[in-house]
Amino acid sequence: MEVTPMPNRSKLSAVLLLAVVFIAGGAAGWLVRESTGHDRGRGRGPDAMVAYLSRELKLTPTQSDSVRAIFARHRPEIEALWSQVRPRFDSIKTRVRAEIDAQLTPDQRAKHQRLVEDAEHHRRGDSTKAKPEGGRN
Repeated sequence: MEVTPMPNRSKLSAVLLLAVVFIAGGAAGWLVRESTGHDRGRGRGPDAMVAYLSRELKLTPTQSDSVRAIFARHRPEIEALWSQVRPRFDSIKTRVRAEIDAQLTPDQRAKHQRLVEDAEHHRRGDSTKAKPEGGRN
């Protein structure tokens, strides 16, 4: 009978910690974006979050007002945190994109740049979309 070795306890702990940090980071980013009203034009921000929670949890009008007040009360904290974190996030995002570009052919790099620009326009809720060379989509 073959015995499968158990993973090293510290390795397993490191993987679990990494997973927890990844999930927490994603949740924090979502919360910051939702509560600060980023991407407002696309159904985001505190009002959209209150509407979502009201619909999904069947909140009463009083509960909805309370949840809205909670978002308003914590908004300055969240904005202060985001202003500290945003420069680091942007720096990492720039490095990641550069590393991806280094793996691509020139044609792929051009398309990747267009995809990034389109995503940025979409994230900001711009009504104008970046046009590829030649003015056609």
